[in-house]
Amino acid sequence: MDASRARIVVIGAGPAGLTAAWELAEAGAVHIAVLEATDLVGGLSRSINHRGNRIDIGGHRFFSKSDWVMEWWLRMLPLAAEAGQTPGARVLQLAYQGRRRALERSAGAVESEERVMLLRRRLSRILFGGKFFDYPLKANFETALKLGLWRCAAFGASYARAMLFPRRPERSLEDFFINRFGRRLYLQFFKEYTEKVWGQPCHQISAEWGAQRVKSLSIAKALRHALAALLRRGGAAAEAQQTSLIEQFLYPKYGPGLMWEEAARRLQARGVRLELNAAVRGVEHRGGRVVAVRAATAAGEQRFEADFFVSTMPVRDLVGALEPAPPPAAREIGAGLEYRDFITVGLLYRRLLPTAAGSGALNLVPDNWIYVQEPGVKVGRLQVFNNWSPYLVKDQATVWIGMEYFCREGDELWGMSDEALIQLGRDEMRRLKLADPADCLDAVAIRMPKAYPGYYGSYARFEELRAYLDAFPNLFLVGRNGMHRYNNQDHSMLSAKKAVEAILAGSADKSAIWAVNVDDEYHEETR
Repeated sequence: MDASRARIVVIGAGPAGLTAAWELAEAGAVHIAVLEATDLVGGLSRSINHRGNRIDIGGHRFFSKSDWVMEWWLRMLPLAAEAGQTPGARVLQLAYQGRRRALERSAGAVESEERVMLLRRRLSRILFGGKFFDYPLKANFETALKLGLWRCAAFGASYARAMLFPRRPERSLEDFFINRFGRRLYLQFFKEYTEKVWGQPCHQISAEWGAQRVKSLSIAKALRHALAALLRRGGAAAEAQQTSLIEQFLYPKYGPGLMWEEAARRLQARGVRLELNAAVRGVEHRGGRVVAVRAATAAGEQRFEADFFVSTMPVRDLVGALEPAPPPAAREIGAGLEYRDFITVGLLYRRLLPTAAGSGALNLVPDNWIYVQEPGVKVGRLQVFNNWSPYLVKDQATVWIGMEYFCREGDELWGMSDEALIQLGRDEMRRLKLADPADCLDAVAIRMPKAYPGYYGSYARFEELRAYLDAFPNLFLVGRNGMHRYNNQDHSMLSAKKAVEAILAGSADKSAIWAVNVDDEYHEETR
């Protein structure tokens, strides 16, 4: 394909859409239009600025097993030297999720610059019974001590039973968790939190979710790892070694939105047309090919004709926008796809309570994320934005917290007023003994629809719908919502890369796109 002649429309200016536009521009394409339904780029990876305090919607750690992704990020935002460090000095190790890689800071890039990456420390823990546990839960002496010997013995017996009598066939997420952790551990640490996230009983969620998100995590693997470490090093040294494997990641100075704002800025400088507030109203097709997209823009409805279309819009919306309408089966599956939505309540505090077990005048805990397993609260996770990047917080003498609530658009939580959500957040921080409402200085509530594609509803028939949509040779589905798949940011980028490769090769084969993230190992729930 002659890229310079092709007309290409990209629907969505999130990580997948902007990556696709960039790779096409790099290949010589000059007729590219990117349509974004909102007034911000970045999709779920945007950063929200509230009075100088920034919110990372859902948390985005910049680490990938893909060298291509890592290099792409660092081309956009160079890795800065820390204060007092010589620019260009080599970073010996970047360690995350059991992976190590050597990185080199960019020559001349310093932390005081606006558009740079920082090297950050990683810590996520579970709050349960007023105590903090490692996330993911580790099979070690510290965990056993906090849980108590009786509870650990019960967990062990339950796990042994699961190993002897596994659930077959493994259809549901409940089956998946019990087979890997035993029923008691599942009930204690997985069931309530997972159902809080998804709003569905685990026995009604496809086991495919577990296969995609936590398939390499199990008690057996944790015990083998702990035993091997003890035999190699012994005790505390072994635990220190394990901890060092997951302690660092890259992060844009002002949050993930900085990455995609920079990508959009460079694309516009290359002549790519970026239409914000352009909501797709129709996707026209004729003769088995997509021919145009109609979008409502500030200038009125516009029609964008093209040779190729890259879509990151939710599959349910895409199916509903097709003109003429798809066959009844495709319409039924599309309409039955479900999503889980997301609310972040940002709370700015003078300090946390001493019971938070933090340090310094702010009683600041060291976590990026805290997974809340306590009964009686609706919050699923807490983010401590100070620990993602100090530049997310306007005043370093304050603590900036993000309380994450999982809901469904139109339900009770979603329908609460901002004031009621903020009050709920303050009350639950008090109930968790983390902060005093009297110390709250400012607050904001932010709603994010379609944050998670659901593995329930009509999802069991998704392959039928995929086959129908893939039959359009010039339509390429990429990204989390574009593929209705729980992809992380780097997986979304890789799906866009594969789509561009197919376009450039003149291929209608979409299998490489759908293969992204299928065989990946466990990764934390970053966006």
